[in-house]
Amino acid sequence: MLLKSLSYLSLLTVAASSIAIPDLPEPVSNNSVASATIRGKTYIISAMGIGPGKQHNDLHNKVWMHTLGEFGWTELPPVPSKQRLQGRAAASAVALNNSFFIFGGFTISADGSKQTATDSYRLDPVTQRYTRLNDMPVPVDDAVALPYQNRYIYLASGWSDHGNVNLLQLFDNFTQRWSQATPFPGKPVFGLAGGIIDNTLLLCDGIAIEYPHAKPRNFVAEPACWQGTIGSNPNQISWQKVGHPTGKARFRMAATGAEINGEPVIIFVGGSQLGYHYNGIGFNGKSAIPSSEVWIYSVSRQQWRTAADSVPVMDAHALLELNGEFYTLGGMISEQQVINKPIKHQIQLLPD
Repeated sequence: MLLKSLSYLSLLTVAASSIAIPDLPEPVSNNSVASATIRGKTYIISAMGIGPGKQHNDLHNKVWMHTLGEFGWTELPPVPSKQRLQGRAAASAVALNNSFFIFGGFTISADGSKQTATDSYRLDPVTQRYTRLNDMPVPVDDAVALPYQNRYIYLASGWSDHGNVNLLQLFDNFTQRWSQATPFPGKPVFGLAGGIIDNTLLLCDGIAIEYPHAKPRNFVAEPACWQGTIGSNPNQISWQKVGHPTGKARFRMAATGAEINGEPVIIFVGGSQLGYHYNGIGFNGKSAIPSSEVWIYSVSRQQWRTAADSVPVMDAHALLELNGEFYTLGGMISEQQVINKPIKHQIQLLPD
C-alpha cells in the first residue's frame, strides 16, 4: 500500500505545476478554490475544507492565498462564521469583479450530523478583508457557483439541510440582492459540477435522492447533463438536456468553461462514480475511487469531444485555468489520501 501511494505521489510530481504553484501548507480536501487577476497579479485561494484525518474535527475555515510568480502561500484571516461550528467544507467559491466570493458549505457535529451554513462572504485579496453578503434565500452546500458578465453569480442546485433543491439562485453584485432564475430542470442534486462560457452554462451529474414508500431514502447517482442559455434578462434561462458522455454519473468533479484552440468548451475532470461521505467512504460503505476521465463539451458543436485521461483526483471542486493550463488544488487521490499538491491536468482533445 505504501509503495502504491509513493508511486501515485510520484505521478503527481511529474504532473505538477509547470508554472510553479507551490504545495499547499497542509493537505486539504473538499476545499473552495478560485483565482482572480487584478492589476496584472494573479491570486489563488484555497478556503476551508477538511484535513487528512477526515473526521468532523478536521474541518476548518483556514484560508491560504498564493500570488502567481511569488514564493509560497500566505495564511489569511480565517473565513468568519455565524455557525456554532467554525470549520466547513463543500462551500462554493468564485472570482468576480476583483474579489472572491464564498457561499455556504456544511459543518459537521461530533455525532456526525451535518448542517448547511447560512452565511457567505466577499474576500478582497488585496486588503485581505471580508465583507458579509446578504444571506442566500435558500442556504446550500455542494452546489455550483458560476460567474456571469463580471456582475452576477449563479448558485445551482445543491443540498440544503434536509434535501436537495432545484433552484438557480442569482446574486447581483451591483445591487447586492438575490433573486431566482429559471429553476434547474433536472432532478435536484448535490455534488454536481458545471462551467460557463459566454452565455452558456452546463451542469452535470451529482447525487439525487429517492424516497421509496415506507423505506429510508436512497442516495442515487444521477447521470444527466443540462445546458442553459442565458437570455437578455439574466433571470431567464432556456434549458435543454444534453446526452450524457458515458451514462455513468460522477460525484464532485472539477469543471470550468474555457477555450481550446479557439473552440468554446466546458471541461470536467476527476470525481468519483461512487457518491461518498466527507471521509471518502461511499454511502454504500465502499471506498470511493477517483476518476481519471476528462469530459469536454463543445458549446459551438453542441457535442462531446473525445479527450485523453488525466491524473485521477476527487473532492476537488474547482478546475483553475492559469495561463492556458488547468489545475486542481488539493483533494483526494487513491485510498482517500488527502493531498496538498497542485495537479496539472493535460487537457488534450483526441480525434473524434
